[in-house]
Amino acid sequence: MIATQCGDADAYEQLLHELLPHVRRIVQRRLFDANAVEDVVQNVFVSLHRARHTYRPERPFAPWVNAISRNAVIDAIRERGRVGQREVSLQADGVPEPAAAPAAPHEAPLDPALRHALERLPAAQRQAVGLIHLEGLSVAEAAARAGVSKSALKVRAHRGYRALRTLLAEHQS
Repeated sequence: MIATQCGDADAYEQLLHELLPHVRRIVQRRLFDANAVEDVVQNVFVSLHRARHTYRPERPFAPWVNAISRNAVIDAIRERGRVGQREVSLQADGVPEPAAAPAAPHEAPLDPALRHALERLPAAQRQAVGLIHLEGLSVAEAAARAGVSKSALKVRAHRGYRALRTLLAEHQS
């Protein structure tokens, strides 16, 4: 580790190869999931790399590595506990089928005020809003259908949204 701290890349590589079995054993004693073990071992080596400048040559090396390994295991166990409290695992066969498929945007009935406001928009803006929000097309698909660039369609749609807000606000007044 002293040679590593002095910038010897070969010594650093050798150190990592020699430490791998030792660190893996430490982690395997506390974790039983093979994937989790490998993730934690990687985290240990990242921590070792980041903290290598903190190793003091007058102190024993093994306790320093063991402490970093132990802390990485504790962090992983804590993370698993936090995730377990927030997330619920769903098995594919335990999820019921939806009662009905959700309606596509263009199949939902329009509010009369919205329909009236849409009718008052200029044709290009009405087309852009209709293609994106009523028919559910992507910007690229809508632009292709309208025969304009994606940027032009976005501008038309933005102007249409702004005009719709104004028209709907007038309607509510």
